[in-house]
Amino acid sequence: MARRPKEVAPEPEDPTGWLIDSGFAEFLLLNTYMIKYMCMFGYTFLHGCKLYSKLESELVSRSYKFISLVLACTGGGTLVPIILNSIPVALSVDAYAIAILASFLVHEYVPILREVLNHSNILKAGMIVMYETLRASVVVKFTAAAGILIAPSDFSIPIFGPIVCGAIGGCGGAFMPLNKGLEPIKADGLAQPMVTAFIAAAFYHLFNATSISDGVIGAEKKSQVLIATFFIATNLYASKVIGELPSSRSTLANESASKKKN
Repeated sequence: MARRPKEVAPEPEDPTGWLIDSGFAEFLLLNTYMIKYMCMFGYTFLHGCKLYSKLESELVSRSYKFISLVLACTGGGTLVPIILNSIPVALSVDAYAIAILASFLVHEYVPILREVLNHSNILKAGMIVMYETLRASVVVKFTAAAGILIAPSDFSIPIFGPIVCGAIGGCGGAFMPLNKGLEPIKADGLAQPMVTAFIAAAFYHLFNATSISDGVIGAEKKSQVLIATFFIATNLYASKVIGELPSSRSTLANESASKKKN
């Protein structure tokens, strides 16, 4: 008698597979080197915009500006590896150092690009997407690394250590250089990047390290996509870009018209 061919069990259906089955998800997950390098530049360039806007009224040297930009871009990537007894990002990822240098040169010698960014909400939205995509990746990597390296104590898994490391990774640059102390939160409390970094780190760790994610296919990737989307949406809202996207051209037109009248 002929043997029956073995029946291949069908692959389990993934009801949430649409989260990572799109081109946008591929971008948020930094699946290619090109996307990663582009987001690195967007991240460092937007940090430079914030830094140079504060230093415009001050007479400071280029060395001061460059070191300040390095610290702003690598704050969390320096503090968390030190806590975890690892190598800081600025020393271990050469492409990131190149992105910081490129952003510094653009800000220093082509400052008109900052003005273009300030007047174009569409360009600002694109920069925010790249900025927050990389920040989400940093929070996820440091939270996951801390969850592995920190041994559990009173519970079956480490609770607060990975969350704190992920939160610092997502906003550590605000406290650099360290002589700032708690000055960034003295008057207005925690800024939007600090709050979102803490929420994201808590969500990622508690979701993936506990039974909540049981049965979820590709839970880590889906968590990162959700975190990146959350970061992008909150930053667009905080920057007042969402409701003003169609008005970028009209703003330039109104400004040019007012100049002609004057």
